This record gives sequence, structure tokens and C-alpha cells, in this order.
Amino acid sequence: NRIVARLGAAVCLLFCIAALFACAKIPAGPDRSDGVLTSTEKEETTALPQNIYIRIGDAALAAELADNSSARALTKLLPLTITMQDYGNFEKVGPLGANLPRNDELITTSAGDLILYQGNQFVIYYDTNHWNFTRIGKIIGVSAKQLKDLLGDGDVTVTLTMTKA
Repeated sequence: NRIVARLGAAVCLLFCIAALFACAKIPAGPDRSDGVLTSTEKEETTALPQNIYIRIGDAALAAELADNSSARALTKLLPLTITMQDYGNFEKVGPLGANLPRNDELITTSAGDLILYQGNQFVIYYDTNHWNFTRIGKIIGVSAKQLKDLLGDGDVTVTLTMTKA
């Protein structure tokens, strides 16, 4: 009887230990014992700069970047000069010359929104629109009227950089 009771207790203890190990978290990121990062972990550990700068003529506008793979990919192309055309009297759009990862979602834009359209078009909104887009960032410190005045009525050339100067 004692042997059966001890055997039962030992089996129960082993079961509890196995259950604890099954629920334990495996360290993620650089602390993993195998030293290999998955693509998701690599993306999460890549520091995203807070701002980029958009030069329009003599003006340099700061823009806060969205926290997504599209914004990260864009920063790898910088510096980048884009000739943009007016579309619909609410945006300027121009080709990036590369395809970026898309993170499309239903968005209502506002003045200053920086959008990736169809994975290869860079868009600066100076008015509103509602569609499935990828948000890249937002121009800060400028009103809708100031932005529209800077962008003008026709084509405009903008330069995206990591530095203000």
C-alpha cells in the first residue's frame, strides 16, 4: 500500500513539473539560447527613427513615423527625391522607385498624413480622403493651409531625409 501511495505521489509530482515546463515562456529576442532571431524579432529590435524630414523648396518639415514595416523600409531608401503630382485637390503623389511592404487599413486621412499607396507611391495629404492605405507618418508643426501653400498647385519636388539640414 505504501509503495503504491508513494508511486502515485511521484507520478503526480512529475505531472505537475511537466505542466509547469509546458507553461514556461521561452525567452524571445537576443536572450534566446539558440542566438537566432526570427524575422519578427529582428523587425521588433530594429530601432525606428522618430522623425524624417521633408524638404519642399527652402522649408524642412519634420514628420513622425508610424511604427510599421513600411516606415522602416522607407527609411532604408533615404535620402530620396520624389517628383509629385497633384491628385484630386487633396493630395500630392509620386513614385518611390521601389515596392515597400504594405500594412493597409481603412484610414480617413487629414492634412499632413504621409501614406504609402499600392506599395510604391508616396503620398502627402493636404486634405481628407477615406480609403485602404498604409500610414507611414504624419507631418508635424504645420497647419493644413501652410502645407497646401508649400506644396502649391502643380507638380512639386520633395526630398525625404533623416536629417533636417
